[in-house]
Amino acid sequence: MKALKIAIAGVGKIVYDQHLPAIVANPDFELVATASRNHTIDGIAAFRNIEEMLAARTDIDAVSLCMPPQYRYEAARLAIRAGKSVFLEKPPGATLSEVESLRELAASHAVTLFASWHSRHAPGVQVLKNYLLEHPPRQVKVIWREDVRHWHPDQEWIWQPGGLGVFDPGINALSIVTEILPEQIFLQQAALEFPANRQTPIAAQLSFTDSAGTKVHADFDWRQTGEQTWDILIDTDDAHLHLKKGGHELWINQSRQELPEEGEYPSLYRHFSGLIRHRACDVDVAPLRHVADAFMLGQHIVTDPFV
Repeated sequence: MKALKIAIAGVGKIVYDQHLPAIVANPDFELVATASRNHTIDGIAAFRNIEEMLAARTDIDAVSLCMPPQYRYEAARLAIRAGKSVFLEKPPGATLSEVESLRELAASHAVTLFASWHSRHAPGVQVLKNYLLEHPPRQVKVIWREDVRHWHPDQEWIWQPGGLGVFDPGINALSIVTEILPEQIFLQQAALEFPANRQTPIAAQLSFTDSAGTKVHADFDWRQTGEQTWDILIDTDDAHLHLKKGGHELWINQSRQELPEEGEYPSLYRHFSGLIRHRACDVDVAPLRHVADAFMLGQHIVTDPFV
């Protein structure tokens, strides 16, 4: 089949580290253009904004949107109205309402909309999901702690409304939890720590349950230095499960499991290609809904300024 012509809007660290290698390695796609204010990709046509790109490159089949979530809705709307399929980097938007608006718009224009959750494509996630179908969880503990200075150096958008703060990485954990657990969970209580000089939280403690009474607790923190922690620990009636390194290692009763070798972003783009070929959409907002619930229900605690 002929390769799909794809463009990237919003070129930055995640594009260089993940999107670009995944696209280049996938024969289903040909990268033909970028739209970005500050960065380009060598050898690829570059435009200052998505409007210029869509006007000049009418042959584009799909667009990956990798700018901060506060600016994604308008770009997605323009691409969809131009008849392009759209890949949304996580989170899919700044609000639930705008994602629903995009879902409806994509359906009306018969194009694919893919709200990507890269952590769901970590190799241990589907293996663990299948295990839990046969062995229901009794207790779940999520520990997601990393160093914001390492992952988001000098990025002010994450501290602004819509930037999510610690939920930018924490939503990755929530995307895994909502994928692997056999029952839907809902938030019972939350405590969010806001630096005195910032508008989004730097840490959060979340307590969930489900209709079966399963206890799910999440500990998110952006102040960790040294080794980063991306762990999910689950107890069933007969096993202790440990999903480590954001889903790249799985241990069952202290026995490390063999996992598929495909990386997260290669898997995402393989899935995106299949969606486009079948004229389908994949828009799950469950992780973002839990973040919205945390902002509504959570206790706000002021902590030390962050510099």
